[in-house]
Amino acid sequence: MTADTSRPGPRGDDGRAAGIGRVIRGRLRWGGPAERMRILTIGGRAMRVSVRDGSPGWPPLLLCNGIGASLELLQPFVDELDQRRPVVRFDMPGVGGSPAPVLPYHVGTSAPLLAGMLSQLGYPQADVLGISWGGALAQQFAVSRPDRVRRLVLVATGPGALMVPARPKVLLRMLTPRRHRDPVHAARIAGDLYGGSARTEPMVARDLLHATTRLGPARGYYYQLIAAAGWTSLPRLAGLRPPTLILSGDDDPIVPLANARIMHRLIPHSDLHVYQGGHLELAAHPERIAPMVEAFLDANRTTPQGLP
Repeated sequence: MTADTSRPGPRGDDGRAAGIGRVIRGRLRWGGPAERMRILTIGGRAMRVSVRDGSPGWPPLLLCNGIGASLELLQPFVDELDQRRPVVRFDMPGVGGSPAPVLPYHVGTSAPLLAGMLSQLGYPQADVLGISWGGALAQQFAVSRPDRVRRLVLVATGPGALMVPARPKVLLRMLTPRRHRDPVHAARIAGDLYGGSARTEPMVARDLLHATTRLGPARGYYYQLIAAAGWTSLPRLAGLRPPTLILSGDDDPIVPLANARIMHRLIPHSDLHVYQGGHLELAAHPERIAPMVEAFLDANRTTPQGLP
């Protein structure tokens, strides 16, 4: 294990990135509980991990991010959560601050990465939230290791290859990491790609992808594309054991709402909430989403006697 004392935050490594942050600076507090950053080696793969310690007796919330996005993208959402809740975030290999692996990996074989991460951090079980690509990873983990998942939250995600697809124009834009590397391009396509608030606030989407994130090598993005190739959870959704909350926007061009409705019908212990917005609302407007997540995670949670 290698320590990295940097706190998740805006890149600020050049004038362009620092200047971009002006639109969302008022939304990012960066003043919550202290977080520990480190590099963990799991199964021969190095992963940058951020841990926000919480109160004893509170299960940690493990956050699985979208394709090409570093753990900093979810900072606005983390800041909206109860400060007593431990939070674990990470960069997949080749993304953000995690070194690119020599060989690609696959979602279907990635559950040991999450299990190994929780074990090294001393957590026998966690609540798991996955957004977009991370939702596929979260589903695979819950299917493969239900003993490690207390509750599951799926945001703006679908069942993989067997899903209602986005429009061809949207899919073509998802095949390249250009939006993560070109802020002008990100702002130009934000509305059509992400929908929701990005249609009227494209600069917020641009800033989330650039001012608040850490850029990894381009091949890390392509590794994530390869990792999801051919993967689907559809035949196994009926066997999902953890209680599940499905959150989907009514204007999400990347993952059409129909996918959330299909998953809700197939997952036995699931709740579906359709929010007003698009693909990025978890980070762009976390004040709308975090209360729903908190209420779901707190349901039937037992707190050790004498603790708040």
